[in-house]
This record gives sequence, C-alpha cells and structure tokens, in this order.
Amino acid sequence: MKKVTYEIHEKTAIVTINNPPLNVLSKQVTTELYEVFTELETNEETVAVILTGAGSKAFMAGADIKEFPEWIGKTGFKDIVLETHRVMNYLDDFPKPTIAVLNGLTFGGGCELAMTCDIRIAEEHAKLGLPEVKLGLFPGGGGTQRLPRLIGEARAKELMFTGEPITAEEADRYGLVNHVVPTGQGMTYAQGMAAKVTGQSLQALSRIKQAVNKGAHLSIEEAVELEAELFDEVFQTEDIKEGVQAFIEKRKPAFTHR
Repeated sequence: MKKVTYEIHEKTAIVTINNPPLNVLSKQVTTELYEVFTELETNEETVAVILTGAGSKAFMAGADIKEFPEWIGKTGFKDIVLETHRVMNYLDDFPKPTIAVLNGLTFGGGCELAMTCDIRIAEEHAKLGLPEVKLGLFPGGGGTQRLPRLIGEARAKELMFTGEPITAEEADRYGLVNHVVPTGQGMTYAQGMAAKVTGQSLQALSRIKQAVNKGAHLSIEEAVELEAELFDEVFQTEDIKEGVQAFIEKRKPAFTHR
C-alpha cells in the first residue's frame, strides 16, 4: 500500500504522507517521496507542490524509531544516512515552488523534511522540534545545517540541545514558518498561496529558487554572477516574450509552464 500519494488541482500537486498514526519517515516513505517528486518534476500540469500529512495529528512525527535497532553498531551506516540526505537535498533543490502544510506534530525527520520546502504554513495546534538528543542522537537529516540557516545559530542550538518543542506561534517568531493559520485551514491557505504562484512563469520561478538556494552558499560576488547568468537565461525563454507583450497589451500573460 502506497504511503505517499498525490493529486493535482489547478496546476498545484498536493502530496500527502499517509503513514498512520503519526506519518513517520520510514524507509518506504522516504523512497516514495523521491518517486512522487521525480514524477512531478516532469509533470507539465504541475507548477507548485503542497506537501502535508494525512489526518490532523501530525505532519510527520519524526523518523521510524522501530527501524533504529537494526542500525545500532552497524558499519557503513554513513551510506544509509547519505541516502536520506540525497532525497532531502533533491526536495530542497526541487525546481518548482514547494509549500509544506504543518497540520500537527512536526518533529525530528518531519521538521527536517519541512525545512526542505520553500514555504511552511503551520496550523495553530502544530508543534515543531528536533528532539533527537533525548534519544542520545542528534538531527541526522540535515537539521544541524538547515535550521541554523533559517533561524540563526543560537536559537537552532538551543532547540537541538534541549530537544524541547516549540509552538507554531514561536516558530513564526523564530522565522521557522511563514504563516500560522487556524487549525483545519492550512490546506485552504496554502492553496490560495499556490494559486498566486502558479499563475507565474515556471521558467522564472525555478530560476528564483536556484539563485536563492545556490547563492546562499557563495560569496556575494559569486552569487550576483550566478544571478546574472540565470537572468541571461530567462531572457532567452518564450515566457519573457509573453510576459512583456502581455504587459504592453495590458492583458494577463499566458505562460507555457514548461
């Protein structure tokens, strides 16, 4: 039985993790996430992706701890970890805008997964955290790297050192989520945001994401050179011809989304 499924509504794919009771990040879920997003990358009906968990208890309450005993003391475990990183990095660099709807517990691997998305919408009952230290572990799905980049080193260390969760409102203040909405309204809010995004040129959207993601790891000189290269590329697309012509003709552009 599939644990990750998707449906498409008006150029937005809604991807749902359904691994009850708390949608944990098992091997199967990791594999299926990669397979689904690979399909959506080349799907011409899809401009943006919303990722959420089934039900209202959890977006994803971490990794599947039942899988941990088989890894303890195992040599070559780094390769298993790097395979997870490969999926997380792919989602982070996915060439279409992604929005996570955090509709409940967002812990450990779930928080790390949410951080690979471009935008995070939290329902007010959601709690976020990286509690791995309480198991004698530390975040191993990119959390030690993505969290400081999002909220700053000091706050990130506090969350990881204590393992204590924070509320959606606290996550909003920290800059970990973009918006907090009433319980049950996360998907509606995300779809409204996605509708604003999917009307834009995918050629432009993908280059915005590439410029931001890659530029964050470069010097300012290298980053603006990358921006210039991508700007040059976008001027070669059909979408810019359509966008400029539509502006001149005072009409809504009809982008190709390819």
